Amino acid sequence: MLRNLIVLVPFPFDGFSETKLRPALCLTDEIGKFKHVIIAFISSSTPKELIESDLVIIKGSKDWEGTGLVVDSVIRLHKIVTIPKNLLIRKLGSINKSVEKEVISKLKNLFEF
Repeated sequence: MLRNLIVLVPFPFDGFSETKLRPALCLTDEIGKFKHVIIAFISSSTPKELIESDLVIIKGSKDWEGTGLVVDSVIRLHKIVTIPKNLLIRKLGSINKSVEKEVISKLKNLFEF
């Protein structure tokens, strides 16, 4: 099961010409025979102005425990990509049920479901 795992991946930047090894949240399990996974970008740089699809995880909080993140981080749910499972470098941790519920709520709002 990959859903809700925080993993280390080569995440593509806006132009898709470069990648950088970054943590990401797996939003799905493997999809189809090609074993693709939809992931959301996680940043250690919290923007001054958060947007509705941002979810902040504060170091030391109950939501931070078990994530494998080392500093305050923000899950940027509007920055999602589909990648092959074989690009997942390693598992860092996972989110808890409380964060999972917030992720689902924010995704529903983002996609207006």
